[in-house]
Amino acid sequence: MLRSLIENFISGFRNVPQPPIEQTKELSPELLKKIRQIQIKTNYLVNDIMSGEYVSAFKGSGMEFSEVREYVPGDDVRLIDWNVSARMDRPFIKGFQEERELTVMLLVDISSSGKFGSAIETKGEVSAEIASILAFSAIKNNDKVGLILFSDRIEKYIPPKKGRAHIWNVIRAILSHSPIGKKTDLNLPLEFLLQIHKRKTAAFFISDFQATGYEKSLRLARQKHDLAAMIIIDPREQNLPINSGVLHLEDAETGESILVDTHNKDTLNYFAKIKADEKKRLLDFLRLNGIDSVEIFTDQPLADPIIRYFKFREKKR
Repeated sequence: MLRSLIENFISGFRNVPQPPIEQTKELSPELLKKIRQIQIKTNYLVNDIMSGEYVSAFKGSGMEFSEVREYVPGDDVRLIDWNVSARMDRPFIKGFQEERELTVMLLVDISSSGKFGSAIETKGEVSAEIASILAFSAIKNNDKVGLILFSDRIEKYIPPKKGRAHIWNVIRAILSHSPIGKKTDLNLPLEFLLQIHKRKTAAFFISDFQATGYEKSLRLARQKHDLAAMIIIDPREQNLPINSGVLHLEDAETGESILVDTHNKDTLNYFAKIKADEKKRLLDFLRLNGIDSVEIFTDQPLADPIIRYFKFREKKR
């Protein structure tokens, strides 16, 4: 009986209920301070630790005309500009450079399961920091950044733009938006992305992936866009604490709850196995469908897995 209950509530549980966030037009001093802290932290990571990693990993999608210059031995004769060469009475060739500008889309899960956190920060706060790191990296390289916030509905859409003021709006939206929905539908942001962006984007899907039935949408989005799954993981969602008494676990998205005796090793082992199998299925699916995955643990440094991912992408090119 207990095992079946655990299976029913294993996604999105949390130890204690959280009060709903009130929607306000003006940001509180606490939230402004949090936004500023994230800006300072991510600016430091991007400028001092991750400098150059992003631009090496994400290059432009084509070549654009740069200049006409005089031919030198060894140049590709197929690039000779015959009109200019005829006027100048000596050979000139067309020069091209890689088109650097990209459109980066951040798909950020702000459903109720993001309120859970057993470390210093909740999954939602970590998601905001990850989004900020990616956004600042993109803006530094003159790429456009857009945002899709979602729960079991599209909560907010910010079209891609450039500039640091725009990034401020993106970070503020992630941290301050009070979601209408509580549950998670991973299909909606992927379908929305396909509808509004016909050209290829670099799309970062930031979520704890506590949902089901989204595989087809992921495949379709991968065919059109350069898609990466940023998987937010709280360690307490993988393994319950041993000998911590009876825990009251509540599903953040449904409000249903159960009591779990952490002295019972069979229960703890069963819980850990279910979570391990669930994680393996997700990672296997992403790998088989050519979707990059990055595991982000809330109790570990956030920059390390992102840097490893950027280096991995650079080697793949």
